[in-house]
Amino acid sequence: MRLPRDLSGDALAARLDRLGYHVSRQSGGHLRLTTGLNGEHHITIPRHAALRVGTLAAILAELERHHHLERQQLLALLLP
Repeated sequence: MRLPRDLSGDALAARLDRLGYHVSRQSGGHLRLTTGLNGEHHITIPRHAALRVGTLAAILAELERHHHLERQQLLALLLP
């Protein structure tokens, strides 16, 4: 599955709610999200209108490592 080219930072943050993430703070154009699922984890997401593919790939790679998921499993959870 290809990564979406039009996913905004706010839309990704809303979808990360499915993995237990919530906004813990906002600083300028970035959101800091935190989850307690599988141990405490923090991730920062830019609030851009459309995330760059490399930025989205890096965020997904971090989520994969923390939640012990494969890319396809993670995309199925976040992008149905």
